[in-house]
Amino acid sequence: MDRRKFMGWMAAGAASGAVPVLAGAEGTVSEKESSKPNFLFIIADDMMYRTIHSLNNPEIHTPNLDKLVANGCAFTHCFHQGAWSGAVCVPSRTMLNSGLTAFHALTGIDRVHTWGQTMGAAGYDTFICGKWHLNPTLLQKSFKELGPVGPGFLAPGNDFYTDEPSDNDGDHVNVPWSENEAYFRPRPGGTWNPADRSLHGHWLQSDIVDAKLPREIRHSSTIYADAVIDYLTDKAAKRSTPFFVYMGFNAPHDPRQAPQEFLDLYQQDNIEVPPNFLPEHPFNIGSDTFGRDESLAPFPRTHEAVQLHRREYYAIISHMDHEIGRVLDALERSSKAGNTYVVVTADHGLAVGEHGLMGKQNLYDCSIRMPLLISGPGVRTGVKVDELVYQHSMYATTCDLAGIPTPGTVQFPSIAPMLRGDYRPVHDAVFTWHRHTQRAIRTKTHKLIVYPEVHTIQLFDIERDPWEMHDLSGDPAMDKLKGELMEQLQRMQKELGDMIHFVDPLRGVWTKLPRRA
Repeated sequence: MDRRKFMGWMAAGAASGAVPVLAGAEGTVSEKESSKPNFLFIIADDMMYRTIHSLNNPEIHTPNLDKLVANGCAFTHCFHQGAWSGAVCVPSRTMLNSGLTAFHALTGIDRVHTWGQTMGAAGYDTFICGKWHLNPTLLQKSFKELGPVGPGFLAPGNDFYTDEPSDNDGDHVNVPWSENEAYFRPRPGGTWNPADRSLHGHWLQSDIVDAKLPREIRHSSTIYADAVIDYLTDKAAKRSTPFFVYMGFNAPHDPRQAPQEFLDLYQQDNIEVPPNFLPEHPFNIGSDTFGRDESLAPFPRTHEAVQLHRREYYAIISHMDHEIGRVLDALERSSKAGNTYVVVTADHGLAVGEHGLMGKQNLYDCSIRMPLLISGPGVRTGVKVDELVYQHSMYATTCDLAGIPTPGTVQFPSIAPMLRGDYRPVHDAVFTWHRHTQRAIRTKTHKLIVYPEVHTIQLFDIERDPWEMHDLSGDPAMDKLKGELMEQLQRMQKELGDMIHFVDPLRGVWTKLPRRA
């Protein structure tokens, strides 16, 4: 989407203040509606699961997320179901907002009621702020009120990403990756500074995002937090209708920029390099091997490069954590906190130096797992749930918690029973995929990854090898398990409608694409 088109539909929604999907928020409210719980849903972009201090990473500073962990339920094994594009956020958010499983979501979101539509039809005031990155028509249908809505990718050197080589009015032009100093870092003579507000990216001119804001340069996370704070304290606090707030951070997606005080929390030389660090991935994984994400650091990878990128990754997460804290404080001031469920998650994870990779176009746990924290009325506190869940279950879960019917089109199950202490598993395995190049099945103990494009299989004992460092696929002792997992993977592919078929990869007979019906 080019900058002018994006700005046009975003500004139209922001100027109206209310999207005419349903009746306005100030209308008459029934007693039943006023007793419903509120929802504050916060989704980050590119936030891997191992980025919360109190859960799994002692070197990162996340005091506000730590409070949510202590005051709610943390799902430690939350996954996304895969992607049909290198921009993994789009498929993940499509599944989240439609409730459709991976291959149905690819073509079906326009034919179902979105999450926001369903909440709005049930009497909720629905408000969005931040990253949406789906069809703008769906945005208008899904939310009654819009705050500042940002693009999917805040390109380094630009106000907003544009796929055009140049703008007729002389606006910023995308610089090729090889020439942009945000890429291939560290590089000799490089001067990129993530705290430099003149470099655009996350450093946005406020009045570009929302014409009502003063003309100043602020971080995207701060702009979005300010808008949600204003909604909670000025609008939600004065209304008796329940609210559903959808807040999308662009952070911690690259360019990973943050105010200097958050960069100062981390000394590059002290950043731990993950134990599964490799200079290069062990094999070419097909056409996903050298995508944009992998251009952030030079080849081969070095400890210095991984430490540099992880420092900036941690800093932007700590800054986002700070802004989440401001939003939670505003929720308290609104007097609505006691009846509000707070959900914090992400669309997917990120490698940031694991396995010789930098991006998310892979099926290692660093990329397919994300945090999922839920707190609110009736939620057991300080609980860590290790069962396998999908992040896309949030649609059904909020319907369950709100006591409203879940649309029959929603295919991911509610995990609300787990919030109440019923920890029976909803999945014995999770399936995930990436384009035509990768398929995986993951149980609580093992993972099988199939790379049909390059005829390669990996098998990991996740229980004993959580960093996925030791491929067991060539071990004859694993043949029986490998065959069982392959059969289970193929069953799940069939159930989900996958168009790629593995004929018999364990015996060297690979994929075929069946004819469409």
